[in-house]
Amino acid sequence: MIQNIEVILAEVPTIRPHKLSVATMNTQTLVLVRVTCADGIEGWGEATTIGGLNYGEESPDSIKVNIDTHIAPLLIGMEASEVAKAMAKVRKIIQGNRFAKCAIETALLDAQARRLGIPLSELLGGRVRDALPVAWTLASGDTAKDIAEAELMLEKRRHRIFKLKIGARPVADDVKHVLAIKKALGDAVSVRVDVNQAWSELEAVQGIAALEAGGVDLIEQPVRAENTAAMARLAQRYAVSIMADEALHGPQDALAFANASAADVFAVKITQSGGLIPATQVATVAQLSGVSLYGGTMLEGGVGTAASAHLFSTFTDLSAGTELFGPLLLTEEVLRTPLVYKDFMLQVPTGPGLGVDIDMEKLAYLRRK
Repeated sequence: MIQNIEVILAEVPTIRPHKLSVATMNTQTLVLVRVTCADGIEGWGEATTIGGLNYGEESPDSIKVNIDTHIAPLLIGMEASEVAKAMAKVRKIIQGNRFAKCAIETALLDAQARRLGIPLSELLGGRVRDALPVAWTLASGDTAKDIAEAELMLEKRRHRIFKLKIGARPVADDVKHVLAIKKALGDAVSVRVDVNQAWSELEAVQGIAALEAGGVDLIEQPVRAENTAAMARLAQRYAVSIMADEALHGPQDALAFANASAADVFAVKITQSGGLIPATQVATVAQLSGVSLYGGTMLEGGVGTAASAHLFSTFTDLSAGTELFGPLLLTEEVLRTPLVYKDFMLQVPTGPGLGVDIDMEKLAYLRRK
């Protein structure tokens, strides 16, 4: 039986300013959900967002209020092992709130997998890989700093895929910045860009042509998420991969984008999809439609990153890699044992459930007072 659901907000500074076209992050607010069951088992989930309401419809504060006030009362007293039944109830009664729903579902699945003594990935179809390639986002906005940062990551054998956040400056300035970094790093390294919806279609035509000619491998969400027709025109016009991200709010969006041939790659994010099971459905739509998969992040800490890693380990196609670097951007760790990054890969945890343990003392220190 589900006895208690607690939402914890923890403020963690980032290692450097993280600049997107919509916001600059200096601190990440981790939104952690703990579900306590009558049999003594606990499950954890995470609903962390990027840039608050600058990025999406949910904020850490709204997630906490809506879980505490509306979602938790629906679930207290329900059978903890009947995760699908619990989530069906939540999804029927509660509209929207995809991040909150994801955290709840993750916590319930974590608890159930711990109950069964198996890794969470085995509840999601079973893993086909034990390590995931991980991109690093270069988002200082300074060309020399970004080059130095990328060279350090290569030296440490931590990342050889780099994504640049652009869109806040004029197109020509952004293109110059990206191509300088690509030239410095060479052909052995993959360089991609994330525009975070900042360009008009005309700007996208100009920017993508130059980036494609300069050897950039992938362009993420160049125009507004709702502009499916423009995404389709860009995907069909250029050989470089066009990736949908903010446009994908679950399986229905994925189906619409696939039917419109509006992207070559889908960024699968468990929170943006509304949970691990809906994210699985997004991936299934992609694979049935010939769309490649990329494992996305909302810059979560260790809990959300572990949950995403378990799901992405079940994807037979992960040709675009992942960007599960969230914990590495934070100055503090909330796990007793941090996730392992080595040889350009994230090692998927192997223990029961998420395979991670929370450092409760550290969490108490970081918890919003």
